[in-house]
Amino acid sequence: MQEEREKTGELAEFLRTRRARLTPEQVGLPSGERRRIPGLRRAEVAILAGISVDWYTWLEQGRDIQVSIQVLDGLSRALRMNDIERKHLFLLAAGHLPPSNQAPQNKVSRLLQDFLDRQGESPAFVVNSRWDVVAWNQAAILVFGDYEAMSARDRNSIWRLFTTNNAKRMLGDSWEANAKHRLAQFRANYANTVGDPWWGEFIEDLHQQSKEFREWWPLHQVINVPEGEKLLNHPVVGSLRFGHLSFQAMDSVDLQVTVNIPLDTPTIERMRKLLSAVTR
Repeated sequence: MQEEREKTGELAEFLRTRRARLTPEQVGLPSGERRRIPGLRRAEVAILAGISVDWYTWLEQGRDIQVSIQVLDGLSRALRMNDIERKHLFLLAAGHLPPSNQAPQNKVSRLLQDFLDRQGESPAFVVNSRWDVVAWNQAAILVFGDYEAMSARDRNSIWRLFTTNNAKRMLGDSWEANAKHRLAQFRANYANTVGDPWWGEFIEDLHQQSKEFREWWPLHQVINVPEGEKLLNHPVVGSLRFGHLSFQAMDSVDLQVTVNIPLDTPTIERMRKLLSAVTR
């Protein structure tokens, strides 16, 4: 009960601060007479969001009321929230992330690409919400394949994991555990994409191409935990032992950065051998 009161209080404060930072001119409303306090009035926010003034007032008062996805979306638009703020609003008000209403991001900033390139012998790449690999460094190409030469479908890490023999050869006995883990993460993203036809088509294609996917998809396993070590059997240099680190790009909540860090000296030496062969 105390936790619920704290959450409604946080929601009320969050709405007040978002309202206070806006001016009528920013949202297309006349400024009118001089205002005693900065920001929009509650009635103005309610009009912009398409809800009653009483309903919005109750939210700012921290009352325990239920709000729909449509109301929260209306508030996020009215208060000019960015994607991160919109997700925070949904977590505070509904306890879950909003359904995705944007196309997945397919490009990264110059700064993020520079970060990938500076990882040296650590294969690093970026995936979007569909698990498409959208950026990578040279080490990632040498370990996982030439993403530049792949089709858009083959650059999807879930597709490659379930439909190519290369993934099974490299992961060996750990392929099943790795595939189940990735599938659970994929399902977690799928739950936030209401109304996007891409997911249905992609899942149907995977059903057609992979018997393991057909068997595991109905199990509805949903997990989202970091991985530990990964042992890969590279066709040229042999065993590669990596530690796996993933994190979200702060300038885009749609992107996840993954860095595979060599865990022993032989792996570092083998990665340097692969890289030196390219730079000769």
